[in-house]
Amino acid sequence: MQADGYRGGCLVPALGRGGLARAAAGRFAGSLVAPDAGSRQTPPARRSDVADVTSMVERGGRTRLRAAAPAPAPEVPADGLANPELYLNRELAWLAFNERVLNQAEDARVPLLERIKFLAISASNLDEFFMKRIGGLKQQVVAGLQERTVDGRTPQEQIAAAYAIVRDFERRQRQLWNHLRDQLRDEHGIQIQAHAELASDEQAALRERYVRNIFPLVTPLALDPAHPFPFISNLSINLLVGGHHPKESEPLLIRVKVPVGSGIPRFIPVGDSRRFVPLEDVIAQHLDLLLPGMAVASCESFRVTRNANTERDEEEADDLLAMIESELRDRRFAPMVRLEVAAGMQSSHRGMLAAELGLDEHADVADVDGLLALRDLMEIAQLDDATLHDPPHHPIDHPRLAPSRNIFHILRDAGALLLQHPYESFSTSVERLVREASEDPKVRAIKMTLYRTSADSNIIEYLRVAARNGKQVAVVIELKARFDEAANIRFATQLEEDGIHVTYGVVGLKTHCKVILVVRQDYNGLRRYVHIGTGNYHAGTARIYADYGLLSSDEALGRDLTELFNYLTTGYRPKRAYAKILPAPTLLKDALLAKIERECEHRGAGQPALIQMKVNALEDADVTRALYRASQAGVQVDLIVRDTCRLRPGIAGLSERVRVVSIVGRFLEHGRIYYFRNGGAEEYFIGSADCMKRNLESRVEVVAPVEDPDLRAELRAVLDLQLAPSRDAWEMQSDGTYVRRTPEAESCQSIQIGMAERRQKEAGRLRKRRPKGFARRSSTP
Repeated sequence: MQADGYRGGCLVPALGRGGLARAAAGRFAGSLVAPDAGSRQTPPARRSDVADVTSMVERGGRTRLRAAAPAPAPEVPADGLANPELYLNRELAWLAFNERVLNQAEDARVPLLERIKFLAISASNLDEFFMKRIGGLKQQVVAGLQERTVDGRTPQEQIAAAYAIVRDFERRQRQLWNHLRDQLRDEHGIQIQAHAELASDEQAALRERYVRNIFPLVTPLALDPAHPFPFISNLSINLLVGGHHPKESEPLLIRVKVPVGSGIPRFIPVGDSRRFVPLEDVIAQHLDLLLPGMAVASCESFRVTRNANTERDEEEADDLLAMIESELRDRRFAPMVRLEVAAGMQSSHRGMLAAELGLDEHADVADVDGLLALRDLMEIAQLDDATLHDPPHHPIDHPRLAPSRNIFHILRDAGALLLQHPYESFSTSVERLVREASEDPKVRAIKMTLYRTSADSNIIEYLRVAARNGKQVAVVIELKARFDEAANIRFATQLEEDGIHVTYGVVGLKTHCKVILVVRQDYNGLRRYVHIGTGNYHAGTARIYADYGLLSSDEALGRDLTELFNYLTTGYRPKRAYAKILPAPTLLKDALLAKIERECEHRGAGQPALIQMKVNALEDADVTRALYRASQAGVQVDLIVRDTCRLRPGIAGLSERVRVVSIVGRFLEHGRIYYFRNGGAEEYFIGSADCMKRNLESRVEVVAPVEDPDLRAELRAVLDLQLAPSRDAWEMQSDGTYVRRTPEAESCQSIQIGMAERRQKEAGRLRKRRPKGFARRSSTP
């Protein structure tokens, strides 16, 4: 799933990477009750949700995942928490996450085209790993940096360790693809086949289609002293054609780029069948059109990956927009980090390409036996066959957001509502908020942040309508949202053309928070309405990312977001007073560390103590050390960490009271929840920040409290469900490997779909029972 998650392919996705060392055996620490019952006195999930979770626990089994395994769990050393063996490496942990993604493709219970999808996502994620992580590490090596990470590795050592895992991972991907390809062909008539396997009439029809729709886009480039080595674009598939003119013996080399994209598919359908031929094979079989008269001796495919780390120093930039556009050009021409070549490529050709691309032929060149760019299998995964996909999921409308009422009246009466995407609709909640704000004559101003959005999102158009309706509209756009820079530049230009105030945040900090502030002239004066979320304002990812949002009319939250936007639009950094939100980089990290320490104090005083965090990553060394100390102090620590986690649970004398669970399923887990027992005065928070150094110290993030008891109960049900054994849950062992329990259990995400549907039904029953003519606030189902 790609940057931020299942990002490559349909889930964007934005999922992670995988090692393969050894299968882990290990205990399971995941019941609904922690080892010390006194430390787990949390309010139970309401209604039948508890029964659902308990039933799922009773159906559990066990499977195992081979993971990138670090050294065996150490004893607590004399030098305490400074020992690097106590910390897992960030890059290897991310690779292990991608292995859990690949496991979804290996799971025979998953519908076949969904397995193809997860295989494509794992390949896309691996591409991104090379572009971002290997590219960054190589930059450090070239710069001569030898500083070791908290786990004790230099940049070069991290590259070497990652390469060892990647090679094994890629072998697994190939084996799986061969198996799934045969299953598609034999059981469902879906076939990726060679051009030579087609009947003559099919070849003729394919040739005609190629000549008409693709051939004009194909450009051969000679590789000889008269022609410099051509530019090779990132992630492109290319053909290296060798041969000579019939009357000459001088060998020729020609590079041909396979023009996938912009409406040209990678897999060309054969007539109206469900058979496909890879485009590179079609081009290779019609070189007579491209190079008439040439005697072709060889035709070999290759693919390159470029470094995506090209960020410049914005503090020295006079024009941030121009700087970002320049960075995009730099990325296009960035140094290579990987070369993939078809197995059997002539050694002279292989060496020439590595040399021309500035790569180490031994370390940076991978021989691929079979199809290059498995990420393109997303085209096959999207074939229309309901029997080979998950049952369709249709988000429900939030039970409290009745379409017949003004949304601001609903929020004024309710105080706050919790949104759970994709179980509850993004379009009828968040997009509705912006739409009604753009049309409501009493709305005076709309302010929001945009980190990632999409062309199919209505929010951009609603903001433009609001400006045309005379409302004050201010948008903080993060131009440096990796891989979305070009789209954000387009959105910024569109908004400015309508007179919207567009700013690009604070110099030196990425604006990663997800917040909306609406100022409305209510009957008793100006009132502020807010949305604080964990996910991007992106209609596409809202259907496949599991995120949370808080809609509220709380006056203190409104004042806090007013202060935040004043900071974001001016960059002026006096000490600002926030009543409720915890913004990064000013307050959040210190607040988290203080709350962890407070749990230690409660436990020392003999009170129950519990910390629970649901995040995408736990990478920050300070937070990791604090959680180790909390466990040593007797605090139960439950962590739901989707991908990278430095902390190792189950180390004697250090982290016996820590458990780490990773949820990998149909939807990308993207939401962040923070919970602290606090001696009974419980605290729940949601927000945009992970426990990563970059989020806590170099991004503008917002984490906000959830105070309504009903909304807290909804979050409690989610935490209890995801900490319980389920088909989606993997538990980390003390050596860093993950164990999957309960192979027969239901997916926790499927259970959440059912929970959302029941909330809607119960709300409908409450509305039917309510006496006519008497309005009151209904209880949250």
